[in-house]
Amino acid sequence: MLNDGKPCLVPTAGEAKIMRDPCLYQGPDKLWHLVWTTGWTGRTIGYASSPDLIHWSDQQAIPVMMHESEAQNCWAPEIVWDDFNKNYLIFWSTTILGRFPETAMSNRRPERNHRIYATTTTDFSYYTPSKLLYDGGFNVIDANILHDDDGLWLMFVKNETLSPKTEKNIRMVRGASAQGPWEVASPALTGDYWAEGPTAIKVDGEYRVYFDKHQLDAIGMIRSRDLKTWEDVSDKVKFPAHARHGSIVEVPRKVVESLLEAWPEDKK
Repeated sequence: MLNDGKPCLVPTAGEAKIMRDPCLYQGPDKLWHLVWTTGWTGRTIGYASSPDLIHWSDQQAIPVMMHESEAQNCWAPEIVWDDFNKNYLIFWSTTILGRFPETAMSNRRPERNHRIYATTTTDFSYYTPSKLLYDGGFNVIDANILHDDDGLWLMFVKNETLSPKTEKNIRMVRGASAQGPWEVASPALTGDYWAEGPTAIKVDGEYRVYFDKHQLDAIGMIRSRDLKTWEDVSDKVKFPAHARHGSIVEVPRKVVESLLEAWPEDKK
């Protein structure tokens, strides 16, 4: 663990000035872009960029839901490059009180009835008006989008439904593009444990979805080659103790070496 487990980037943006659910992404501009949850409640998300993961820009609190007076939160933002529209798509989950009344009590609290919203940007100075990105007819958080090497757009989400039947599982949704339209969600991909925070990658033709088994304080993984049959291989993965919702990126060895030089690894 780098820097003896101490923060390498201290949050300064947003209502509560916390940094949860970080999503790190390298765009075609070669910059590393980081977005995160700035508070349990509020209408902003955090943003900063870096050329090397060591030196960071000033942090922004992007007011993505300020136009919605009944917006309760902005959770787990993520970012992906839309190569068709040539812009970055930033997306997150929000509850807007009074919206989607059919699932208002699905988590037993009307202030926790989420859908996925999004904005786009090319320069991280101007952001398009936020809009609904995904409504699958259920309470949904923790969207993660994978654009694979076959051109498929896949969204992995957490079904946040608690009532009348507990779901709390990961589902997959196919899309025609980064901005949809999105098809009907798959059946649950994960088991009886509560799962959240999916992060999908494709390695040598195999789809791997890592996720947070938050009640068990563990990271799990499922895998598939055909996106139909999924195998739980959680017993084959190992992460640092108490690891939570994060993101997976590929970096050159020289970047790792620079990080180890800047923030020596804790050998304990």
